[in-house]
Amino acid sequence: MSNYPHMLAPLDLGFTTLKNRVLMGSMHTGLEETKDWNRVAEFYATRARGDVGLMVTGGIGPNPEGSVAHGAAMMVSQQDVDNHSIVTSRVHEAGGKIAMQILHAGRYAFSPDCVAPSAIKSPISMFAPKELDAEGIEKQISDIVACAARAKQAGYDGVEIMGSEGYFINQFLVTHTNKRTDEWGGSYENRMRLPIEIVRRTREAVGEDFILIYRLSMIDLIPNGSTYDEVVQLAQEIEKAGATIINTGIGWHEARIPTIATSVPRAAFAWVTKKLKGKVGIPLITSNRINTPEVAEEVLADGCADMVSLARPMLADPDFVAKAMAGKSGHIAPCIACNQACLDHTFGGKISSCLVNPQACYETELTLDPVTTEKSIAIVGAGPAGLSTAIAAAQRGHKVTVFDRASEIGGQLNLAKQVAGKEEFWGFVDWYRTMVADLNIDVKLNTEVSANDLDGFDEVVIATGVIPRDPQIPGQNGDNVVSYIDVLNGSAEVGEKVAVIGAGGIGFDVSEHLAHEGESTTLNLPEWMREWGVADPAEYRSGLAPEGPQPHPAARDITMLQRKTTKLGKGLGKTTGWIHRASLTMKEVKMIAGVNYEKIDDAGLHVSFGEARENPTVVEADTIVLCAGQLSDRSLADALEAKGKTCHVIGGADVAAELDAKRAIDQGTRLAATL
Repeated sequence: MSNYPHMLAPLDLGFTTLKNRVLMGSMHTGLEETKDWNRVAEFYATRARGDVGLMVTGGIGPNPEGSVAHGAAMMVSQQDVDNHSIVTSRVHEAGGKIAMQILHAGRYAFSPDCVAPSAIKSPISMFAPKELDAEGIEKQISDIVACAARAKQAGYDGVEIMGSEGYFINQFLVTHTNKRTDEWGGSYENRMRLPIEIVRRTREAVGEDFILIYRLSMIDLIPNGSTYDEVVQLAQEIEKAGATIINTGIGWHEARIPTIATSVPRAAFAWVTKKLKGKVGIPLITSNRINTPEVAEEVLADGCADMVSLARPMLADPDFVAKAMAGKSGHIAPCIACNQACLDHTFGGKISSCLVNPQACYETELTLDPVTTEKSIAIVGAGPAGLSTAIAAAQRGHKVTVFDRASEIGGQLNLAKQVAGKEEFWGFVDWYRTMVADLNIDVKLNTEVSANDLDGFDEVVIATGVIPRDPQIPGQNGDNVVSYIDVLNGSAEVGEKVAVIGAGGIGFDVSEHLAHEGESTTLNLPEWMREWGVADPAEYRSGLAPEGPQPHPAARDITMLQRKTTKLGKGLGKTTGWIHRASLTMKEVKMIAGVNYEKIDDAGLHVSFGEARENPTVVEADTIVLCAGQLSDRSLADALEAKGKTCHVIGGADVAAELDAKRAIDQGTRLAATL
């Protein structure tokens, strides 16, 4: 008997059957834009071999004006059909099914040629759209339908029509972006005409035996978004028009409410999909922050949906479903919803990957091939860099020994997991522990290693991490000054008034940690919804609570400071930095840039401003926390080099900036591939 009977049950669509209830949701990886179709095919085929029920590609544009940006992937020619046929053939050979997402970006397109129902500029784009006339609207419909027909010709099992997240179709649905007075605007019947017409004509073009998913925005989370009655009405009309499945879309990209970041509770919006159950007769897919088989099973068993959509978890581990089927859920590399290598890369114009799994989107380049000659490898440091090297090297067939002076593995992850909103890091460390045991990696904890201890190994990897940088502030050795390490590991007493020196990622984490008290809202969905102002869309239009966000008061009076004159948090992640800033702003954490640290005494932290050291000010504080950066801990590497012993230096020991786990894990995995 399966541990996940609902998740692993087949889904009969009439003309075809999906092997289980797991959808790999659409992600913009940037792979299609490389034009390396073997690489694209291998990315999807790898997930097909992992037994996912159905995959959806990243968004493919139906025409130049609808593409997300100049040069973005489109399906407009026979050459496109031929290229995509390489992908579908590989997926089918691997036993999988795949649908192509058709995405018209509308006013979200990063292009001066973008079009929309009305000429209203998006707050997240630099280009104002051109308002379409009736002929222009007809062209967009025809191009989307033609795109679907070409997808079928290319061998796709279906298409997903992107009607949510604030893209083109969604823009027609709400008065927030549709100010038209013709037959495409005004009443809701007019505003929903576009998606109905697109689905109806697409079904006519592709025939009955073809999966047609419609991605419907079930909670817009923007002012003047759809009402719940409008969502239900549209869903019912989309079903009549010929959709096979309705997928859940949550929030517009411009919404100021987090929807997929790690601080969002798991399955935080499954209840939104559940509200639609019974209102339509076709299967429903629910989405957002479903990242373990246990969560997926619970959501399905609770009747929230007929399928679950997992996007980023399929980057973290392409074998997610296969491992669940084999009863090895503990071996599934966890998606920690950090966005650092996936969405941050997407919005930065880079190829997406995964912090946890650097092989994601690099399947043809970063391979862990079995070795012909086993080596003995010593790795000093059991943080993300060292553990990733150890696991990849052991998977290849090397004999690996890991040393660490700490009493447990995980390194700085053990500090990060203490921060409210970063609970996923507990599972990350647990996964490392499982893999280390499974691969028989010899781990020696509470062990200080000298250069002489490493003489007998074929290869030595130094992953000793970082040490806090000394900011050399007069008075910093006082009893009222503590390190971020002591704060996060719980060994420091912290007063009511706190000054945090440094506003990088660690400074923000420490401030979040100290501002919070009691149960994390990430573990309490009703409290999280209250904190961010999310409400039932059946009660309030668009799911926005009329009173707005209602954050818990901060547990302390906190002031963050930095030497740089730029905005605090500027260096945080592209897609998550705003969340950290908003969260602390809601808790009235003060943020001061451009300071000189003059001294610390019993009164608090003395600062001045500018090169002339003007406007001397005392930041009153019971406790001053030092988060003033890190330096690489290279002492062991230097000792080895002094002996003439070659070693590989990775992670924070190599580059200390911002404790970059993404870089450390990638570096370690790539090193292991070469040893």
